[in-house]
Amino acid sequence: MGATLRVRGTGPLTLVEDLGRPGASAIGVGRSGAADRAALRRANRALANAEGAAALEVTLGGLELEVVGGHAWFCVTGAPAPVTLDGRDAGPYGVLAVRPGGVLRLGVPPHGLRSYVAVRGGVDVPAVLASRSHDVLAGIGPPPLQEGDELPVGPAPEGYPCVDVLPTAPIEDRVVLTVVRGPRDGWVRDADTLVRGEWSASEKSNRVGMRLEGAALQHRDADRQLPSEGACRGAIQVPPSGEPVLFLADHPVTGGYPVVAVVVDADVDRAAQVRPGQTLRFRWHTTASTGQRARLG
Repeated sequence: MGATLRVRGTGPLTLVEDLGRPGASAIGVGRSGAADRAALRRANRALANAEGAAALEVTLGGLELEVVGGHAWFCVTGAPAPVTLDGRDAGPYGVLAVRPGGVLRLGVPPHGLRSYVAVRGGVDVPAVLASRSHDVLAGIGPPPLQEGDELPVGPAPEGYPCVDVLPTAPIEDRVVLTVVRGPRDGWVRDADTLVRGEWSASEKSNRVGMRLEGAALQHRDADRQLPSEGACRGAIQVPPSGEPVLFLADHPVTGGYPVVAVVVDADVDRAAQVRPGQTLRFRWHTTASTGQRARLG
């Protein structure tokens, strides 16, 4: 019998996430998956799991797990939450062996938003549309964890962990995201407003998107309507209010507001670690001035 994880506390929000469900856009379901994909992959590789094995995405700490029925191996990445094992400091970014009855707990990280708790063998809950990810927008996948839930752990992979401690992935307090101009930057009066000043992540932000507060981008023609078109993770859409929305993991598959820029894929995971109230800036991709523009679809 393999180990089971008994949930004793969840913090503000804990979800099961893997690398998502590609190929379902035609039925209106986005990819979803871990908001910080690099952090999920890093934790799984440390445990010799497949890089897309399901793990737990923990927002602002508070997760508490008891291991039942067997030993378990864990790795915590992403936002550097304080980690304790049976009340003793253990720390993130390391491989932790937990005996039956052992309790793993995450505190609130000093910076960053989302931590990832991977277990050797993966979290083996039922898949929905070929993924174990919870999609906030579509409302599908395993529901948010609640105290008392029990999560089965999948079979251990054939390989074994080959590292004890991972390099620390930096999470900045001052975030600058690189964006590619377009494809609908001509629909606002001055798209350069996006890169001139600072923006603040709104308290209304979630896994669907980060609402940005700052100088509004004005539409050129308030009466002009844009037909809905495909949307992607990292797209920056400008609704009539002029305050942009940066699409994250659970974004809609289509949108009808102009997308003035798209965050380069290498920076989307960093955007997922921005806390509500935190400030950030944007800069144009260096080749944007030579004609490179974003394409959606």
